[in-house]
Amino acid sequence: MRFRILGPTRVLHADGREIPVGGPRLRALLTLLLLDAGRVVPAERLIDGLYGEHPPRGAANALQSQVSRLRQALPAEHDPVEFHPAGYRLAVDPDEVDAYRFERLAQTGRRALADGDWSRAATVLREALELWRGPALADVVGAPAQAARLDELRLAAVEDRVEADLALGASGELVAELRELVVAHPLRERPRGQLIRALAALGRPAEALSEFEDARRALVEQLGVDPSAELAAIHLAVLRGAERPAARGPAGSALPSQLTTFVGREAELKRVGELLGERRLVTLTGPGGAGKTRLAIEVAGHVDGEVRFVELAGLAGGSDVPQAVLSALGLRDAGLRAPAEPGRQAIDRLVEALAERRLLLVLDNCEHVIADAARLAARLLGGCPTLRVLATSREPLGLTGEALCPLSGLTVPPLGASALDADDYAAVRLFAQRAADVAPDFTVTPANVDTVLRICRTLDGLPLAIELAAARLRALPVAEVAARLDDRFRLLSMGSRAASPRHRTLRAVVEWSWDLLDDGERKLARRLTVFAGGATLEAAERVCGLPGGEFVDALTGLVDKSFVELTGGRYRMLETVRAFCAERLADAGEADDLRRAHTAYFLEFAWTASDHLRRAEQLHWLRRLDAERDNLHAALRRATAAGDAADAAGLVAALSFYWWLRGMRGEGSRLAADVLDVLGDEAPAGLREEYTLCVYNASLDGSGPLDSLTTQRSVIRGLDRPPRQPFLLYLSGISAGPPSGGSEHVNELMRELRRLVGSDAWINALGAMGSGSAQMWSGRWDQARTALDTALDGFRQSGDRWGSMITLGVLGELAAWRDDPEAAGAHMDQAMRLAEELESAVDQADMLRTRGEIRLRAGDLGAARDDFAAALLLAQRSGAPELVSAARLGLAQVARLCGDLLEARRFCEAALTGGLTGWYVGDATRTEIMFVLRQITEAEKAGPGAPPSVGRA
Repeated sequence: MRFRILGPTRVLHADGREIPVGGPRLRALLTLLLLDAGRVVPAERLIDGLYGEHPPRGAANALQSQVSRLRQALPAEHDPVEFHPAGYRLAVDPDEVDAYRFERLAQTGRRALADGDWSRAATVLREALELWRGPALADVVGAPAQAARLDELRLAAVEDRVEADLALGASGELVAELRELVVAHPLRERPRGQLIRALAALGRPAEALSEFEDARRALVEQLGVDPSAELAAIHLAVLRGAERPAARGPAGSALPSQLTTFVGREAELKRVGELLGERRLVTLTGPGGAGKTRLAIEVAGHVDGEVRFVELAGLAGGSDVPQAVLSALGLRDAGLRAPAEPGRQAIDRLVEALAERRLLLVLDNCEHVIADAARLAARLLGGCPTLRVLATSREPLGLTGEALCPLSGLTVPPLGASALDADDYAAVRLFAQRAADVAPDFTVTPANVDTVLRICRTLDGLPLAIELAAARLRALPVAEVAARLDDRFRLLSMGSRAASPRHRTLRAVVEWSWDLLDDGERKLARRLTVFAGGATLEAAERVCGLPGGEFVDALTGLVDKSFVELTGGRYRMLETVRAFCAERLADAGEADDLRRAHTAYFLEFAWTASDHLRRAEQLHWLRRLDAERDNLHAALRRATAAGDAADAAGLVAALSFYWWLRGMRGEGSRLAADVLDVLGDEAPAGLREEYTLCVYNASLDGSGPLDSLTTQRSVIRGLDRPPRQPFLLYLSGISAGPPSGGSEHVNELMRELRRLVGSDAWINALGAMGSGSAQMWSGRWDQARTALDTALDGFRQSGDRWGSMITLGVLGELAAWRDDPEAAGAHMDQAMRLAEELESAVDQADMLRTRGEIRLRAGDLGAARDDFAAALLLAQRSGAPELVSAARLGLAQVARLCGDLLEARRFCEAALTGGLTGWYVGDATRTEIMFVLRQITEAEKAGPGAPPSVGRA
């Protein structure tokens, strides 16, 4: 089959016969799946695309029905629509979809255009544009961004094809087409310029000049801006009688010629151009390999006037800087004052030569001669009023009036970004272009896009590193390049032979910067590598162990020299720089000491944060823990690997409540299981509480020696002091189950706990919540309400939103059992607000599931279905398999009560497939699933018309 979405959605057999798909909603669904052909599309994205921001109740079920109808519409022998836990997948080759073919052909045409192969470019681009039959995604109203993106690519392809046709020779037909294009897009400058050039080439300069005036007037009146430098240059060329102006820069630019296209940095290009219009000294700063030189050349190429480029990298000393500028300007000593004249220096001669000259001077690679370059720039700017200087350096020149433009890596897709949008990121575009240079058949495809994204992220978007990685595709598959990036300095060691030695390999780039550091800066740089995800000022100072004054000076130097970035109050290194400095840390023999200092700091931080998580400042400390998550987990893994049992177990204990609040139960479980391998089968002396928390955390994914801890009672009675991590008490109930014997045993256990902990408000509130829950399950509703009200008051006094949320959820269930739907709804609304404040998708899913059960009990099946469907989407998105199963169970109950036994059985069977571990979730949910399956079987035997059973397990 072949699929068309560049216009109305159509499906064709291989022989060209059309396959009828159905109505607008079905065509829209097919289009949304085709946009991610071959990949799973989340159900929530499909719902958004079909229904917009306000989907109807039961949208999840409506989506399932639409998918079933789509399966029926497509030929049975293909059956390409697949169901996955996360959504749906259309199992077709992307090249069978016209949008994917168009993008591939447009990219091929663009490369041919850049290579000067006009004929091939025109042919390929025409083939690409012939695939369009109307507006993109004409049947979808919920995908404006994707449609706009495709329309923009179409317009760019038209302009590229016109450019190729112009190179092959202008014609009257081309002029007519360009006039239509200009009318449709009056503010777009590229077709304006093409029309002006076409008219000039046909000997119609008056019309060409008139077109420029129309363009200028439209830009001024509608946008308040003048034409761009490129359009103005075309106008000037027509005035001078030339058919077409030079593409880049004035004749006197003396800029190095570039062999590759300029990719990304559009925002920086615009910013630097604006700065040069306002300031006389602009410095591009950033780490080696960030593309400072390339950007400077590109900026200078857009400047109207004389440009001179001075390469300083090859200078051995700063005294040679003035002479290098003299050489770049083509000035010889004999053309100025005699060099032997007493008191005259090269700088004096430069000032005289440039005093009346309007010039942009580009000083490239100033970092190793920074002081002399700064002195020269200051003297020239002071004595030459029409001179401007654009410098590139790994640190600022440090002059008054200097405007800085820091560069780091190119934009990279964040984690979780859609592979469909990969081309939106400059790092990916650069990799794709450079890869195609060495492997002409290479393109970014659905099959390799995730690997390409991983390469670009791992290399921080650093242009030189990306280009070196792409060059490896001459000999290695892209997956092998990604797999070998752990040894990036060996892998990325084959650069251009024409480049300066310090730009030929990734190691040479970083080593050049390292050699420019002083001893204090090197010491701090290597020690900062112990941090993962950056460091605050306090953490860096305490862990790195430098005296206060030396630390501040060294840190300032590292920031100035682009070795360290300051972003959002955190100091971080690019991963490439960090990997190099980590080698220096090992060489210095400091790795173990720094690891221990890092672990000690973050163990203390974790315990401090844990205490605050039960108080009113809970949200602030959650954000602080989020910021330090990488450091905390790195410290835990390193302590585990080193066999530091006390530190590793202490971190698990301190982080337990945080993991729960953030829904990180799976990751916490894996980390705790690794620590248990170090601790052994029994609690080491003095680590009973920590050992117990490791067991409980590990048990959350079904592992861990729970039998060794037996019941919650044994845990509490085994404590000889109040627990340092009070969340232990909740986790023990979740993992091991409540005390046997009902509410009386719970109350007895709570009395023992109060004797141990005294007046701790949070622990007593937790105990009251446990007691209230037990009373409710025992049918003692008045006592349950009293205990739960006490718990809610205690949590509110402590400032703990989580405890208040959980208690409100139980109060909502209790109100529903007592046939008070109004009170139940009020409690659940408050609980949902708290879950949203906590930004916990897991808790929001849990509260939605709870509200769904309340509504199910009240007989409001439509509202219950909506809650269970929303809970399912949230649980799937946040990776909470236990809640996925619980939500599916709820949907099964709704389907059964609505008489859809087939759907009910399908949901029950899906609910059994995973996530059912532990007594709290696993045993209880599994029991209820089996009970509902028996009800379904009985209903099937009873046949149509029999009333559904309303009982529950």
